[in-house]
This record gives sequence, structure tokens and C-alpha cells, in this order.
Amino acid sequence: MMGCVVVENGIIKEVVPQGGRTPARADVIIDGKGLTLLPAFIDLHAHFRDPGFPEKETLESASLAARAGGYAAVVCMANTKPALDTFEAARSLRERSAALGLIDLYPAMALTKGMEGKELSDIKRGLMEEKSGAIHPPVRDPPLMFSEDGKDVFDDALFLDAFAAAARFGAPVSCHCDNGGVEAETAKHAGEPREVWSRIEENNATERALRLGREAGCAIHIAHVSTKESVALLRDAKRKNPRVTCEATPHHIALTGETAALLGKESFGRVNPPLRDEEDRLAVIAGIVDGAIDAIATDHAPHTARDKANGAPGFSGIETAFAVCYTELARKGLVSLQKLSSLMSAAPARILGLKDRGALREGLRADLVIVDTKAEWIVEPSAFKSRGKNSAFTGRKVFGKTLATLPAPEMRQSAYVRRI
Repeated sequence: MMGCVVVENGIIKEVVPQGGRTPARADVIIDGKGLTLLPAFIDLHAHFRDPGFPEKETLESASLAARAGGYAAVVCMANTKPALDTFEAARSLRERSAALGLIDLYPAMALTKGMEGKELSDIKRGLMEEKSGAIHPPVRDPPLMFSEDGKDVFDDALFLDAFAAAARFGAPVSCHCDNGGVEAETAKHAGEPREVWSRIEENNATERALRLGREAGCAIHIAHVSTKESVALLRDAKRKNPRVTCEATPHHIALTGETAALLGKESFGRVNPPLRDEEDRLAVIAGIVDGAIDAIATDHAPHTARDKANGAPGFSGIETAFAVCYTELARKGLVSLQKLSSLMSAAPARILGLKDRGALREGLRADLVIVDTKAEWIVEPSAFKSRGKNSAFTGRKVFGKTLATLPAPEMRQSAYVRRI
């Protein structure tokens, strides 16, 4: 399709279809013939490691990596040092990001103090109400998401209180889902391999989060869905509760345990949840196709080479996410490019309550990304902007490359024309 998008002062003024009249003049014209214009991506799940782990990532390196991957907005997790367990800490990180001016950063706040699972974090303010129903004391710019990412809150009563508090702020809780209870612990003590007991953990914890979240009236978001059983659980839950959403990662879409074995199951191939069987991978893709899975999130988890060799879980993935998903989903005809764009932009915006972005539509923010869907390239982590070079896709050929990420704040001239 040929056409153009007209932008004024960071807002989409007009989307002109093929054959429509383009503006007589513009301060800047970008000719994107042969390329594709999409709304910039929004990541619901990334680890920026800042504060506390500059050897793995810094706010600046993570933001540059996000821009390189086509992301203009990112939710970063709270497992920093110290943990983001107060509204002030989360707001301070967001303000530091705003001063950099590279992306919009939305730090998730931890559910418990120090992420220790013993007492509620600052989220407890949501349980302190005045008779008017207002939050007391009032909270300025509360987070758009809460999460105890990396672990579950094991105490049911505390977990339920956290859900109830999050509901008062109107923000979803992103659940890692690794509390498998007695069944998982029994499998561990019996010497079962990680792929066995981690499956029990994810499945049981998903059921638990859905049950407690529904009881609390909280919006529940299930992170990095990876098993066929959890996909089925979510498909059923979403029919009964419209406040349930979930995400899948590029590595669970594209890879299986065979890749983990080649890389080293307990070192460079380790990720939580683990890479699963082919049957699970296909179930995740089926969930994406039929809508059981709402969004694609990177779970970007940068590490040093030493930490990966010693078993630190996670992959550096924010710079390869679009290419991997385009290669595995759109290029194979499993989803359209429009659907893929929605999974990476419109759906995350909806989940976070960001009504001003996520689509190429008049009146929305002009957060844009230009991609070349014809480009093929080899993943080479040494070229990453991220400090974490721990990619599961090293040496793989992928299709689709992000060429430029254009956040709305940088689009301030009186008129831009994007030729599509």
C-alpha cells in the first residue's frame, strides 16, 4: 500500500490513503518507498537492571536497545537493587528516563517490600481509603502495572491483599507464575528435571493467580505463557473474565528445549520459564492466532557472559523481537503484519490503559517505527546496543529489520509526511 501519514507537533493529523492528496508542503518529508510504517512497539515486560546492575545494563543502554528494536515505550520490572517497592522509587526512575528523552519508561512497582514476600510494598496505600473512596494518602502518577516479577507471592492472603490494592489503582498485576505448591516441590525432591517441575509451577500458579485475581476484582496479566496447559487455562478464563490478559515472548514463540540443550540448559540456554516442547510452542502460536494470548512482550533480561555461564536465567531480546516474530509468524502466514503490529503495539497500549497511542490513527500520538520487511540479516549480539549480549538467536537468519524509531516528542516540526 502506498500513502502517507501527516504529523503535526507529535500528533497524527491525517492518514492519507493511496491516491489521496498529500500536503502541499511539509517541513520534513521522509520517503519510505518500499518500507513499512507501523506504530512504535510497546513492551510490557523488560528488565533494565537499573539501579544496581550496571555491568548487565544501564538505563541509557537499555533505552538505546529499545529504540533499536522499534520500541518507544517500555514497562521495566522492579527486581532492581534496591527493588522498586515505593511509588517514589518508581517515579524517580521514570523521571530519569524522561531526562534522557529516548523512550517512555513505565516502571512496574513490586508487590512486597524488598520483593521478599513478607509484607506489602507501598501498594498498601491502595487499601487505605477515605469515606469518599479516594486513595489516602493520594499518590501522584501511580504505576501502570504492578509485579513481583521473578517470583510469586507465596502467601495467599498477602497475594490477595496485593491484588485488592492494585485494583484500587486500576492497574493490572503482571504475574510470573512459578508457585507450584506441594506438587511441584514433591517433583523437585524426587529429582525430576527442571522441565517437569517448572511445568507444574507455571500451570498451578496460573490457575492460582486467575482465581485470586478474580476474587479481588483485579486486572490480572499473566507473563511469558509457555505451556500448552496454561494456554488452555487462559483461553477458558478469558471467556469468563474480561480483566484477564496475557503475553508470550519471542523465544517461546520461536524456540524449543532443543535450542536450550544446544546452548546449555543450565547456562546460556536457561530462561524462566524454560524453553518447552514443540507441542507447547505450537500451542502458544495457536493462542496468538485465536486471541487467547493478547500481546507479545520481550522479557528482555540482559546478563554478563560470566553470569550466564553460572546459570543466570534470561535472554537479551528487545533488539530482535520484531524480526523473530515477523520471521516466525507473519512471514509464515500464521498472522498478518497488521495482527503482529497489534500484538506489539495496540494490545499492550490497551492493557496499560494508554489510549493515546498504539495505532496509526488521526489524533493519536505519532510514536512510529519504520521497518524493512524484506531485509534479511544474521543476529550478531556484538552489534547490540544492550550491554547484555546473551541472545538465544546468535547466528540465526531472520527477516524484517527496524530502521528508525520516531517517538512523538521528537516529531515537533509543523508537518511531517511519512510515505508508506
